[in-house]
Amino acid sequence: MIDEPAGGRIFFSNVRRSLEEEDEIRLVSVGVDIGSSTSHLVFSKLVLERLDNRYIVSSREIVHESDVLLTPYADDMTIDAAKLGKFIERQYDMALLDPAAIDTGALILTGVAVRRSNARAIGELFAAQAGKFVSVSAGDGLETTLAAFGSGAAARSIRETCRVMNIDIGGGTSKIAVCEAGEVVDMTAIDVGARIVAFDADGKVTRLEEAGRRFAAEAGLELAIGSVPGAEALERMAARMADRLFEAISAAALSAQTASLLRLDPLRNERIPDVVTFSGGVSEYIYKREASGFGDLGPLLARAIKTRVDAWGPRIARPDEGIRATVVGASQYTIQVSGSTIFVSPLDTLPKRNVPVITPDLALEGDALDPEAIAAGVRAALRRLDLADGEQAVALCYRWGGSATFRRLDDFCKGVTIGLSAHLANGHPLILVGDGDIGGLVGIHALEEAKLNNPIVSIDGIVLKEFDFIDIGAMLETSGAVPVVIKSLVFPVSSALGRAG
Repeated sequence: MIDEPAGGRIFFSNVRRSLEEEDEIRLVSVGVDIGSSTSHLVFSKLVLERLDNRYIVSSREIVHESDVLLTPYADDMTIDAAKLGKFIERQYDMALLDPAAIDTGALILTGVAVRRSNARAIGELFAAQAGKFVSVSAGDGLETTLAAFGSGAAARSIRETCRVMNIDIGGGTSKIAVCEAGEVVDMTAIDVGARIVAFDADGKVTRLEEAGRRFAAEAGLELAIGSVPGAEALERMAARMADRLFEAISAAALSAQTASLLRLDPLRNERIPDVVTFSGGVSEYIYKREASGFGDLGPLLARAIKTRVDAWGPRIARPDEGIRATVVGASQYTIQVSGSTIFVSPLDTLPKRNVPVITPDLALEGDALDPEAIAAGVRAALRRLDLADGEQAVALCYRWGGSATFRRLDDFCKGVTIGLSAHLANGHPLILVGDGDIGGLVGIHALEEAKLNNPIVSIDGIVLKEFDFIDIGAMLETSGAVPVVIKSLVFPVSSALGRAG
């Protein structure tokens, strides 16, 4: 871990290496994806190189991709932590790695894995490494975004200068993201997935979700636990699922039946994408990387949706990652130091660790700032990363433009506090990170003029992006600066972003 200030330096505590004396650092990382249908791990080796006063990932080598486990459940439909733990232990053995040798990692929880009872049990599996892991509970919006970046769709939209739609079809839901110029510009999610109904070796229904009942009814099929549906009836059901999914990705106006299946706002569908990629478990059948069945609708659904997209017109391309698209390879650590223009009140607010970063689109260049527009931008960024509930502190990263007049500072602070009202109401500190040199002014204004009662941490001179998490260390007495450790989620193809290949 990188979090121990000593003598004004940051040290790797496991081997006591000073970052100031090294131009290259090697780390072993693990990405863990535990979802409602499948669970898997990816082990990687990272090389970080010094760039000015920070470190960037220069290479990433996958050393072991785990088996894909059908996520085990106990009788009460909570995740069976004991079976999951044995699977994880076996994968460490297969990778020839001791858990103590892992420097860093990311734990992604999706679907039912994010429920509190499950999350506690899963957290206990990684308790010994808790300080090393960035943990991300991915709701529909974040899971859609992760799949878009992890599949390489966002990178492709830069590389090929085109509009790319990534369709991530999993066990319970399908997540659709539209990417342009490296950004997700539109997204939705729908209750269409391969394991909304599951079968045993004899074809008997062993699992049936509410969406499964609905689609079965549409197809004229009566499903119940223990029933044995015929092959033709299941094909009809998969066809209706594909119809609903295709409508969601292509239609400007949705039928009431399809709209009722959406888990996010519908896509605008202003124009047809240039390229479509598929990720998630069902994508393995679409690209013929998997032929075996797993007691669900995966093969039937894959064939039905590919038929519809083939006839639609966009080019179908292979993603950089399929079933592992939402697995984050590792956490990348970079070091920066926020200098003298900072404000922390009270001082014992620090340190803070594993704080997720939001980077809202804020118009901060004009003579007058619009607090309501700033608040709307903050709220949109929170929704995008499923952080709108205010249950954990967030760090808001902004790029200041123009002068720091009283009026502009006041409007900025008003907008930010309105946008973060749910977080502040829960007692979380106001954490602001700027790339300029007005952190001190902003912090003082929030305390003395805005009369904010929450703890305040306002630092600057730091460059952050979405998917970053930060540790902010205690203030260094010798310099009045604070050390900042940046933990960036490293996607499998991030090094190829914007490059031909």
